[in-house]
Amino acid sequence: MAIEKVMLSVAEAAQNLGLRPTTIRAWLLRRKIACVRLSARCVRIPRAEIERVIRDGTVPARPAGR
Repeated sequence: MAIEKVMLSVAEAAQNLGLRPTTIRAWLLRRKIACVRLSARCVRIPRAEIERVIRDGTVPARPAGR
């Protein structure tokens, strides 16, 4: 059984989150998100990491009528 890991570029991760690539690069420098460094300039971000950012940043809606 092969484990499939979808890896995203900085630009793709930014597009998925609706952010600018510079924000993603800043997060990488601060180690706010994990990445796989392929070379000094080439990084890939696991899709699961983007899903974690979305999950951890989701705020539940208030009940109606309040």
